[in-house]
Amino acid sequence: MPGRVKTPASGAGGKKATGLQDKLRRLGLRRREDLLLHLPLRYEDETRITPIAEAPWTGTVQVEGEVLAAEVQFRPRRQLVAHISDGSATLVLRFLSFYPSQQTALSPGNRVRCSGEVRHGFFGSEMVHPRFRVVRPDTPLPETLTPVYPTTAGLAQTALARLIGKSLSGPPLAEILPPDYLARESLPDLWEALRTLHAPPAGARLEALCSRNHPAWKRIKLDELLAQQLSLRQAYRARREIGAPLLPGSGALASQLKAALPFALTGAQERAVAEIGADLAQPYPMQRLLQGDVGAGKTLVAALAACQAIESGWQAAFMAPTEILAEQHYLKLRSWLDPLGVQVAWLTGSIKGKARQAQTEAARSAGLVVGTHALIQEGVDFERLGLSIIDEQHRFGVQQRLALRQKGGSPHQLMMSATPIPRTLAMSYYADLDVSVLDELPPGRTPIRTRLARDDRRDQVMDYVRRKVEEGRQVYWVCPLIEESEALQLQTALDTHAWLQEELPELAIGLVHGRLKAGEKQAVMAAFAAGEVDLLVATTVIEVGVDVPNASLMVIEHAERFGLSQLHQLRGRVGRGVHESSCILLYAEPLSDTAKARLKIIFEHTDGFEIARQDLQLRGPGEFIGSRQSGVPLLRYADLELDAELVETARALAEELLAQAPDKAALHLERWLGGREELLKA
Repeated sequence: MPGRVKTPASGAGGKKATGLQDKLRRLGLRRREDLLLHLPLRYEDETRITPIAEAPWTGTVQVEGEVLAAEVQFRPRRQLVAHISDGSATLVLRFLSFYPSQQTALSPGNRVRCSGEVRHGFFGSEMVHPRFRVVRPDTPLPETLTPVYPTTAGLAQTALARLIGKSLSGPPLAEILPPDYLARESLPDLWEALRTLHAPPAGARLEALCSRNHPAWKRIKLDELLAQQLSLRQAYRARREIGAPLLPGSGALASQLKAALPFALTGAQERAVAEIGADLAQPYPMQRLLQGDVGAGKTLVAALAACQAIESGWQAAFMAPTEILAEQHYLKLRSWLDPLGVQVAWLTGSIKGKARQAQTEAARSAGLVVGTHALIQEGVDFERLGLSIIDEQHRFGVQQRLALRQKGGSPHQLMMSATPIPRTLAMSYYADLDVSVLDELPPGRTPIRTRLARDDRRDQVMDYVRRKVEEGRQVYWVCPLIEESEALQLQTALDTHAWLQEELPELAIGLVHGRLKAGEKQAVMAAFAAGEVDLLVATTVIEVGVDVPNASLMVIEHAERFGLSQLHQLRGRVGRGVHESSCILLYAEPLSDTAKARLKIIFEHTDGFEIARQDLQLRGPGEFIGSRQSGVPLLRYADLELDAELVETARALAEELLAQAPDKAALHLERWLGGREELLKA
């Protein structure tokens, strides 16, 4: 039975105990195991005292001296200011917020030992908010490095360290990994690693202990990754115990669709179709991620999967994150499936009243229903939902994906993403899914030439736009992303549209943005697709799904404000026909280092997988993965990019433990996650 964190008994100290428990809970510390796995952020060297006169002005230093004076000052704000001396010099200690107990401790005549950074203040050298304690002249120095833990308001380092120290004095945690494996990999056992990190041995060097490659840290990161892999693989196995409709299909409908296409599937598409087809014929729900670069043909693969579900007597639902994308999918899927006698229904939240009721009624029995979040709203029901398809799945949270699955009991689920997931990220965050990759583009896709242009070269860009339209091509002009205000972004689009109409009066210029009504957006997009609009001014609503082969040029305003994934997605709207295509990234100076790095990457690379890999390095896994992370245990110590080798090791160990020692796997999961893995099943 896992030990709970013990705090002072109730009674006179009951309120105090409750307060401490609340603070520990805020840090996720409920059990002894939680305390033991709450590892230091860094270490401080308190094994020596530096004379105040010799204290360097960089880094943390420890000094000791007698308090000469201390007072509460009120200019420019209330603060506690103390002066200490060690005979070599004096030092000001400044506290901008403080407790009465600190004021008492800094009474004149007391001797204090302080740690912090020395800086030059108006009244000489000072430490702001140093850590300090009252000592006697004979108080010994610690013999080892002092750990500094992540903490919360009102919970002192000393109190937290005392609780962790008490946990360390108990019995060792049971070892999970085999001794021969630890010896082969030169790794310490878990208890040795924990003791090393919480209570560094005498003589331990600060640089070595803070290194990512220290054996103790390596062991902890491996255990953390192992817990993540075990939880995801368990969720994967649990799904296989749930019943799902058998959708073997006959292949006739898919064959008719392929025969009607003016092109052949790529080898990657054929492979993905076969993998998905095999999953649909199983009695447990498919959970598959279909990922591929912009234009790799994911929609067609999804259509063929829908064909298999439909000819098996079930329905398919196709959910996209934006109305403009959902509508593009609807029109394309209908053009493919209508001639085959498949009813394709359309469902969106922007349509109200009787029209909405008619949509909902049609969706109940249609072979394929395409729509936005409206598909998961109350009142929308399916007679026999066998397959749910979610496009741009990273834009939906765990609960939204779960809601669509619950509409049909346990339908098979195909998730699609045009943001390629780097391999280590897929292994770690998507270990509960099967993954199909479209790693080749259909023939006929022309390479896109990317150009960078400073904002002051706008006139040259305008000339290039004019020339392309004279050649019979069409152009996108994308307005900048303004995260702070949707209204401001809309106004920018309106201003840009008016300015371009003034500068290029001979062109037919359209405007599309998120605030337009569905019918208005559809009319503008239809006119652009028909070649009646030369230049389309747009916000990022056209980021995905828009397919106009004659559009061969895209201009992106303030490209430095966009993320790499968004720039790559936007660029993918051109290069869809036989014409040479370009994407011009207009940027304004000065550029931040991150913006420079992003523009350099997008300029040098067109491969979405390489862009995604470099994007991961820039942003880190949590931000890269988006809404998905709300259902996955986040990593505190391991780094998916830097510890890629450990991810692979953890994955292999997870499979081995689940097969050969399920009791140890359960113990390890309980130790690291404490039952918090339930969201993984979404």
